Order: sequence, then C-alpha cells, then structure tokens
Amino acid sequence: MTTIDADAFGAHEQRAQHAAEVAEAEAAGPAVTGDPSLIGLPSFIVGSVALGLVLVGYVPAAAVGASLSIIVAATGLGLVIAAVWAAGVGQSAVAGVFGIFAGFWLSYAMLVLGLTHNWLGIVAADAVDTQGLFLISWLVVIGMLTLATLRLPSAYTVLFALIEIALVLVLVGTLQASAGVLHIAGVVVFVFAAVGVYLFFNSASQATGGGALPLGPPIVHG
Repeated sequence: MTTIDADAFGAHEQRAQHAAEVAEAEAAGPAVTGDPSLIGLPSFIVGSVALGLVLVGYVPAAAVGASLSIIVAATGLGLVIAAVWAAGVGQSAVAGVFGIFAGFWLSYAMLVLGLTHNWLGIVAADAVDTQGLFLISWLVVIGMLTLATLRLPSAYTVLFALIEIALVLVLVGTLQASAGVLHIAGVVVFVFAAVGVYLFFNSASQATGGGALPLGPPIVHG
C-alpha cells in the first residue's frame, strides 16, 4: 500500500469512527441536565409553610387536614419529581434527600387522613400513641440524614437540624397535648422554611446566570 493510500485509509477510518459516535449520541438522545432543587425546594417550602400555619393555630385544631391538599398535590408530588430528576442526572445524594422528604410528607398525609377517616382501624384512645410512633420513626431517619450529610455546606446541616428540633417539639406537644409547645414547633417550622427559601435563592441565582450564595463550610471535611 502506498503512502497516499495509507493516508486515505486512515482518514476514512476516522470519518467512520466519527459517524459512529454521532449516531450513538443521537440514539441516546439529549443528555438530561439541570438542577432538581428548583422543583424540590419550592415543593418542600410550601408544605412547610402550610404545616407551620396548622401548628401555630391559624386554623382550628379540628381542621388538622387543612394543609393536606398542598402537602399531597404539591409537596409530595413535587419532591418525587425532584428525586427522579436528581437520580436521572446522577445526583444520588440529592435524590436521596428529596426521596426521604417525599416519604415524610406523603406518610404524614396518610397518617392524618387515616386517623380522621378511620382508615387504619385505630381507636381514638390509641391515636396519640400512633402519632408518637410516626414522629419517633421520622426522628430517627432525619437524625440519620443530618449526620450522614455533614460533608454538605453547613446551611443544609442547619436545615436538617431545625427539622429534627421541630419534630422533637411536635412529639412533646402531641404527647402532652400542649398547644404552647406545638406553637413553638410551628415557629421552628417557619424558620427552617426560611432556610429553604435561602437555598432556593442560591439555586435560582445560578440557574439564571448569577453566582452562588454563601452556604457556609461543611462541618466534616474530606
């Protein structure tokens, strides 16, 4: 084979390889990118505000289900969508966080609906202990999440820690039938919702071409 023939053959091979790569990329479709927190955080925030309003007594105690339309149709659904999106772009930690909170909010809605409509076969005398079981179970999971994410910027640690504190206060207020403690829990809920708003502004700033907001250093490095 002459030098000219060899060069032509090499060029042909390169063109064939490039065509194969292009065909493979087109078959795979466009890459999924983006920031799932732009859906996940607003979904979390609106449910938190609704729950906080219930806890501080904006609606009567008998209207505990007033927040469920938001919690099911916006918060629960939005967090599921955000978790799937995060998993699709390879953000495993983000998917885990959104998935855990989707489970929390949807199970809370199921608890309230089940108790108020007698779907769970639980008598009135056992309703308080049932709520205690729910809260203790989620205290364990949120505490686990808090400790497992200490490598994240400290704003996230503050958010998870405030959620843990709110759950403790709701547990105490529920077991002691204390409207005052539940009111304090509602205030804490508003505070962690505000942290969520700050985190959303950080994501929205970057998505619209701006810079990141300071989120604080992680507690655990390396």
